[in-house]
Amino acid sequence: MDGLTTTPVRAGATSAGDPAPGPGPLDALARLVTSPRAPRRWAIASLVANIGIVVTGALVRLTASGMGCPTWPRCTEDSYVTHPSLGIHGAIEFGNRLLTFVLVVIAVLTWVSAMLHRDGGRKRRDLRWIAAGLALGIPAQAVIGGISVWTHLNPFVVAFHLMVSMVLIGLSTWLVRRSRGLRQQPAGRLGVLAARSTLVLMGLTVWLGTVVTGSGPHAGDLDAVRTGFDGAFVTHLHAVAVYATVATTVVALAALRSRAALLVLAVLVLQAAIGIAQYNLGLPIGLVLLHLLGASLAVAAATNLFLTVRRGTLAVVG
Repeated sequence: MDGLTTTPVRAGATSAGDPAPGPGPLDALARLVTSPRAPRRWAIASLVANIGIVVTGALVRLTASGMGCPTWPRCTEDSYVTHPSLGIHGAIEFGNRLLTFVLVVIAVLTWVSAMLHRDGGRKRRDLRWIAAGLALGIPAQAVIGGISVWTHLNPFVVAFHLMVSMVLIGLSTWLVRRSRGLRQQPAGRLGVLAARSTLVLMGLTVWLGTVVTGSGPHAGDLDAVRTGFDGAFVTHLHAVAVYATVATTVVALAALRSRAALLVLAVLVLQAAIGIAQYNLGLPIGLVLLHLLGASLAVAAATNLFLTVRRGTLAVVG
């Protein structure tokens, strides 16, 4: 038409020939859950976050801030947030409650990434189910925490609160392994039995640790009730469980010769050293906090060991 020609404009480019714009903020956010490595990254984030909430929860108890917010789900009868009249204890307890929302966000994004992930075009139902368990476990934990406040830090409710956190740490460890494509390897009967026994005894050890805590001085509040058990007696029971866990770990290491078993043994030895030190030094807050971190790492390591092997032809695993 009148000697003029038209040039088609590429989609996403301007009529002046400018290059297509780069990915926007929404694209970057989408990649957080759609990239091939997203499930692996969120699985690690879930593990770190669930260990972190154990440590911050311990800080609440060790600073006697467990009733810093005297009710739940509100902080006070007329406010969802803390205020200056509650002092430092209110700030510490409310801060720990806020971290629950961080866990919820991480759990939801972990679940979304698992739902969207495809492995060679195939859905990963294993990732979905584990991520769903984590996503449901976080609000359940919040409710148990609320019950502990309603019961004025009943030591058995507080113990249950911690044990559920340990289950979530175990699930997170499982998700990390599956998202990395790590599978159980065949091993002999002795090695498998030792790995399984180590996880069971680790759970018993941690539970007995909560009984020791419920019988000791760090109640989370000066007026909180205690179990009434003899502190020295339950401490010795806890120590026996530790020795039994070390023994099964040594058997697992000898039978499997695996890095996973060696990791459990290293964490246990360090935990035992911290436990002995805190007992003889009168339970200083710093060492008790470190001991709770070690307990979380020990559960993760024992879960990892459990998940490395299955019954089958003897094999050396890593």
